[in-house]
Amino acid sequence: MSTSSISIGELEAKYPLYCKALKMLIKQGKTSAELQRTLCWDRLCLLHRSLPRQYKSPERLMLMIQAEFSSIQDA
Repeated sequence: MSTSSISIGELEAKYPLYCKALKMLIKQGKTSAELQRTLCWDRLCLLHRSLPRQYKSPERLMLMIQAEFSSIQDA
């Protein structure tokens, strides 16, 4: 998969979609290994590597989403 044709601007514009896709996959019960093989994970990694102060790593996003789901289930 070649990502050289994707600009940072395009990645930033689609950031909410990548986060939504990650959230949906986590909700479906995908494992960490399965998530790491997805397009949204790859794009979130690219954003984090390019602009680490502005975008969290996919690992951190995954943990935040999982914590959110577990707090909803506990309530």
